[in-house]
Amino acid sequence: MNIVDRFIAYTKINTTTDREKGAAGIMPSSEGQRVLAKQLVQELEALGLTDIKLRDTAIVTATLPSNLDYDVPAVAFFGHLDTSAEQTNDTHAQILPYTGDDICMNKELGIYLRKSEFPELADYLGDDIIVTDGTSLLGADDKAAIASIMDMLQYFKQNPQIKHGTVKVGFVPDEEQGLRGAKVFDVKEFGADFAYTLDCCGIGELVYENWNAGDAEIVFTGKSAHPMSAKGKLKNSLLMAHKFIAMLPGGEAPEYTEGREGYYWVKQLSGNSARTVLKMDVRDFTETGYQSRMAFLKQLAEQCDALWGEGSVAISLADRYSNVFNSLQGKNGYPVDIAKAAYRACGIEPKVIPMRGGYDGAALSQNGLPCPNIFTGAHNFHSIYEYLPVKSLYAASDVLKNVVTLTASRFKPGV
Repeated sequence: MNIVDRFIAYTKINTTTDREKGAAGIMPSSEGQRVLAKQLVQELEALGLTDIKLRDTAIVTATLPSNLDYDVPAVAFFGHLDTSAEQTNDTHAQILPYTGDDICMNKELGIYLRKSEFPELADYLGDDIIVTDGTSLLGADDKAAIASIMDMLQYFKQNPQIKHGTVKVGFVPDEEQGLRGAKVFDVKEFGADFAYTLDCCGIGELVYENWNAGDAEIVFTGKSAHPMSAKGKLKNSLLMAHKFIAMLPGGEAPEYTEGREGYYWVKQLSGNSARTVLKMDVRDFTETGYQSRMAFLKQLAEQCDALWGEGSVAISLADRYSNVFNSLQGKNGYPVDIAKAAYRACGIEPKVIPMRGGYDGAALSQNGLPCPNIFTGAHNFHSIYEYLPVKSLYAASDVLKNVVTLTASRFKPGV
C-alpha cells in the first residue's frame, strides 16, 4: 500500500478525542482510537514486525529487529491516534491539484482554501494537496505521522538488503488532552535509546524546543443573596473572577504573543454569584520564566484572598510538561544531529523552530527518552483548513528512512 492510500484509509476512522471521558480518566477517550490501534496491529503483523503489543489503553508498540552484525542505539518513532476535538465530524478527504488559484473544498457550502489567507500555498504550486470537504479536520495531526511511520517500516521489510539497527514504533492515545498517552508510556519497558515524534508543521521544520507548561485553577467563593436585599450581603464571585483576570499582565496572552514569548491563557470561566471556577494555562520557554509566572499567580490569589476575605480565593497549580530542550543537551544531543543530517540527505534544509505548544516528545523526553519532533508536512492543524501536500508526506517518510540508515552508519565500529 502506498503512503497516500494509507493516510486516506486512516482518516476514515473517526478518532476524535473525547474531552469529557478524558477528564474522567478514561483512556482511550474515544472508541475510534481503539479501532485504529487494532488496525495498526494487523498491519504490523502483516509486515512481520516482532514484539507487537496492544494495551488496554490502546497504546501500540512493535519492533523491527536489527539486521546489523554490530550494535547501534535503538531508534523509535511515535505518532498519536487521536485528533483534536475542535471538530467531531467524520473526515471526507479529497486530493486536489494546486494550480495557483484558491482551492474549492466544498462548492455547495462555499468553503475555499484561499491563497490570500494561506500564502504558503505558493510553495506547493503544481503539487497535489489533500484537504477535507470543509466539514471536519483532515486529521493529518497525527495520521500523517502514522502513515509515514508505517511506510518507513514497509520500505525496510521490502528491502532487507538495506542495513539498519533496531527500530521501534509507538502509537499513543489522547495526545490532544495534555499528552495523556505519552505520560503513561513505559519508556523503560519499551527499550529504545532515542526517539522522534512526528507532530509538526510544514516540510523542513524541526522542533526540539517547546513550552514549559502548567495549569492553574482558581476558585472564587462568594455569598449569594436575593437582589431585593443584597446590599451589604451579596458577594459576587463572578465579579471577583473578572477583577482577578483584569490584574493579569496586559499583553501576555496567546493572541498578543509570538516566538518565545510566554503567556497566561484564560481558558475557561464558569459559575454563578456564589462560586466561580477559572481555569488557565501558563506557558513559558524558560524554566525561570515559567516558575515566575506560577509564583505570580499564587501571590495574586493570596493577595486577593486577603483583600476579599479569607476563603474567597483558592488556587491549585500543576505542572503539565517541560521544555524538551532541557532533555536534548550534552550527550543527549545526538538525536538532533541525526535528524538534521537526515533532512539534508533528502535535500531539505532544516528549519529549526520553537514550538508554541506541546507534543508527546516532551513527556517522553522528561521520562528519559530524548525525543525531537519531525515534520509531517501538514498545515493548519485543528482547523477545517488543514491540508497536506502529497510531496511533503512522502518527504516525511524519506526523512525517517534516512534517520534509520544514518544511525546504522554513525555508530558503526571504527567510523
